[in-house]
Amino acid sequence: MLTGKQKRFLKALGSALDPIVQIGKAGVAPTVAAGAREALLARELIKVRVLRNSPDEAKDALAALAEATGAELVQVIGHNGLLYKRHPEKPKIELPE
Repeated sequence: MLTGKQKRFLKALGSALDPIVQIGKAGVAPTVAAGAREALLARELIKVRVLRNSPDEAKDALAALAEATGAELVQVIGHNGLLYKRHPEKPKIELPE
């Protein structure tokens, strides 16, 4: 679990990011989850956009994607969300204590 200070730190980093993963009419499909896993492994912090044609509400879709990838849901604003998952061997983002 992330602390409030760590979440604020990640939100600040994520504000400059562009959405890498999009959840569309298929919802949180296995292909979307696989793409998100790869992006998380490469970057640790990703922004996800839930498109208007998604069958789920943005918050529900983002929570399902976080669960499917084993990531932390850092923030949801409108149709966008931030997911964070620390790299198992070579972490790139140094979180504050």
